[in-house]
Amino acid sequence: MTATPQPHPGLDAPPTRWLAIGAAIAAISVVGTAIGLGVPLLSVILEQRGFSATQIGLNTAVAGLASIAAAPIAIPLAVRFGVVGTMLMMIVAGGLSFAGFYYIEDYWAWFPLRAVLHVALTVLFILSEFWITSSAPEQRRGFVLGLYATCLSLGFALGPWLFAQLGSQGFAPFGAVLILIGLASIPILAAWRDGPDISAGEGTTTGASFWRYLFLVPTATAAVLVFGAVETGGFALFPVYGVRIGLSEADAALILTMIGLGNVLLQIPLGMLSDRMKDRRHLLLACAAVGLAGMLVLPFIYADWYLSAAMFFVWGGVVAGLYTVGLAHLGSRLKGRELASANAAFVLCYGIGMLLGPQAIGIAMDAIGTQGFAHALAVFFALYLLLVFTRMRPAA
Repeated sequence: MTATPQPHPGLDAPPTRWLAIGAAIAAISVVGTAIGLGVPLLSVILEQRGFSATQIGLNTAVAGLASIAAAPIAIPLAVRFGVVGTMLMMIVAGGLSFAGFYYIEDYWAWFPLRAVLHVALTVLFILSEFWITSSAPEQRRGFVLGLYATCLSLGFALGPWLFAQLGSQGFAPFGAVLILIGLASIPILAAWRDGPDISAGEGTTTGASFWRYLFLVPTATAAVLVFGAVETGGFALFPVYGVRIGLSEADAALILTMIGLGNVLLQIPLGMLSDRMKDRRHLLLACAAVGLAGMLVLPFIYADWYLSAAMFFVWGGVVAGLYTVGLAHLGSRLKGRELASANAAFVLCYGIGMLLGPQAIGIAMDAIGTQGFAHALAVFFALYLLLVFTRMRPAA
């Protein structure tokens, strides 16, 4: 009796579309560099013109609101004009709005300019992540998304370095941002024919139907909400926390750098690990558990800078896995337009986290003292762990 031959585990797997993946990663990483240069540039210019911190913060807050408003319209635009066509339109819109900041000095005119810029950026991020996720085969999706997260983090880090070299005077920093935005179109055009098919599958993002995608894969969307809250709130208020516990500004900044290094170095290993797991929710659970543990021990180790820095290096990298692994988990559950729509909801949840995190941490620090910083972050992780445990519990 002849045994039936068994296929090799990777033999029938779809090929990795590296041209499409490389184009999307390259484009969004260049955009990340432009953001890293442009956002501090605008704040410095407003400060030089004599506007208060409150006024600067008010104008900057438009970014978060614009991102939330843009998420529901990203997929309808892509269905109408195609993913690649929509991305190129957003690059043009973003470039024109950013040029407007140089030529228009009126403070109130910067509000619609900021709104257009961040609508364009949000749509670019949604469609880039959909392109990357849909182009990566299941067995390599975590690795590919880890690579994406690493390149994007490096792009964000390069932006402030360019700002330090160019300064805030004259057209040079604006010109650099416009060149970067223009460069982002090159890889997109090169991979035009490899653009993803967003018409496949069911689902739309019009009207109330968009909101169901917030709850379709809740362990993924809640993961990015927690990450948005922790990242934005933590980075915004850690300098205040550092000063209150006796750190110098330089030492506090170095700890933030350690968090960033952990983010850059650990995303690919976490992505590769997720590819070996049958259920990525176990890894999301572990990432949140590390996040909770780090905040529970922080009040006991904050006096030792080296110990704190080491903890934050691991903590920052593992917690960032909530985004990377959450996106991979989303891609493993959905396909086609449903994946694109859920990806839009994913980015929307990140924006909601950006709004919730700083408020919650600030209120906690005012209400219960300096260690309210760690306690507020711990609550975010604890609530997420509760959600995941509930979702993974076997049905009775």
